[in-house]
Amino acid sequence: MSMKQQVTLELMDFIEQQVLPRYVAFGESHGLRHVNRVIRNALELARLTGADADMVYTIAAYHDLGMSGPRAIHHITGGKILANDARLRKWFSPDKIRIMKEAVEDHRASGSRQPRSIYGKIVAEADRDLEPDEIFRRAVLYGLENEPGKTKEQQWERFHRHIHEKYSTSGYIRLWITNSPNEKKLKSLRAIIEDEIQLRAVFDRLYDLMIAENK
Repeated sequence: MSMKQQVTLELMDFIEQQVLPRYVAFGESHGLRHVNRVIRNALELARLTGADADMVYTIAAYHDLGMSGPRAIHHITGGKILANDARLRKWFSPDKIRIMKEAVEDHRASGSRQPRSIYGKIVAEADRDLEPDEIFRRAVLYGLENEPGKTKEQQWERFHRHIHEKYSTSGYIRLWITNSPNEKKLKSLRAIIEDEIQLRAVFDRLYDLMIAENK
């Protein structure tokens, strides 16, 4: 399989006009800002690994479309959305569409098994944008968007539990690409998580900022 290193402009135009606007409905924590970061991360990993840029771009663009349904199965729903989008047949063979579908299914951080292809590993890694402030920001945002009735202390408890369950040294997050930029970021993130005073200060800063912005 020849690997294409630049995204086809016609494909990019289609996705920017017909696919990415759907993320507006998912709130800020899983909205346009998030998907654009995943796309950017994924294309950088495509350059590092030599993967096909058209496939990587498309997988990243579709990876969270399943958020239109139940979050717990959004990766499965997203794979179906990609596989059933007949417009993609203009650029991809059935085999490539199958690989892309599986990559979307395999991207979820809590998945226990290794992604089935380099494309699944790339989108899984790209979705784990481990810039500490971005991780903390999205975690606070998700709580405010989905559980707005909680008090600040209840939001802190939810935030603290989520951060530890996912990102701590005993958390479920896994990195699949050796020497990726995320390895260093995860170390920095864990250093903050292990310092309870610093972690609470980060939460307070972001929570108070977001509350003030929404007044």
